[in-house]
Amino acid sequence: MTEDEARDRLLARRAALDAGDAANADAREVVELQQDSVGRLSRMDALQQQAMAQATARRRVAERARIEAALARVDEGEWGWCTACGNEIAEKRLAHDPSVAKCVECAG
Repeated sequence: MTEDEARDRLLARRAALDAGDAANADAREVVELQQDSVGRLSRMDALQQQAMAQATARRRVAERARIEAALARVDEGEWGWCTACGNEIAEKRLAHDPSVAKCVECAG
């Protein structure tokens, strides 16, 4: 995978994360207490869905940070090299996830 291909995949994934954030924004909103129209179990379900949406948002933030770091490495000409030991990262590993920063040995 070339740096240009990696950049394209990283930008596409970042755009997908942004779209996911926009689509699920209302799921992270505060759950209103409406005792007259919503029962206790429905409220518990709504709270659980809200918690899952918030956890998903946190994972998106972490993934976005990895993508931004990978894009910076591409710009600096350091993409594809382990940030810990400096060795080259395996092509298959980069093809699977172009945002990885460490080789298999250092990641494990």
